[in-house]
Amino acid sequence: MVYARLNESIARQANAEDCCTGRFWEGRFKSQALLDERALAACMAYVGLNPIRADIAKTPEDSDHTSIQQRIRAVISGEQPKELLPFVGGERLNMSRGLRFQLDHYLALVDWSGRHLDPKKRGAISQNAPPILEWLEISAKHWLYLIRNFESLFKGLVGSTEVVRQACIRLNKRWVHGIGDCQRFLSATPH
Repeated sequence: MVYARLNESIARQANAEDCCTGRFWEGRFKSQALLDERALAACMAYVGLNPIRADIAKTPEDSDHTSIQQRIRAVISGEQPKELLPFVGGERLNMSRGLRFQLDHYLALVDWSGRHLDPKKRGAISQNAPPILEWLEISAKHWLYLIRNFESLFKGLVGSTEVVRQACIRLNKRWVHGIGDCQRFLSATPH
């Protein structure tokens, strides 16, 4: 219900600006709550690789209007993009606001993922998953499935089953679509 109200106000504003009527999202918009680092990393990589999957760009640095392109440019220039949260590394006490993984690990992860999506892309495919997959406790097989199918797998709350269940309690929800896929792909794998 909250999402419908949000979508309606955005649609009304956009329609007023464009002097038109109709559904703004045309049924394609999905509102998903990313509840933990696994869900966030999977969604960021999925969105960052959209231009590559659509064959609009050959590499992440050529993917116009994406955060991955902004982050790569930031690495080259040595400046943090003002509109993006910084990567602050691993968990620690009194952590500053930002993404808990390291930028270089994220860039390596997106590059590794992109090489698996597009077999025509130059370079060797590493047999070892990048370190961030180990930290996130997601198998390489599950990661590849997530970055290919993220949008179709999840409809609302996204994260490990533990954080999704906690969110359900807070939201007074008894059921959430995709909880099985959260368990399968985003919950910690046994060591």
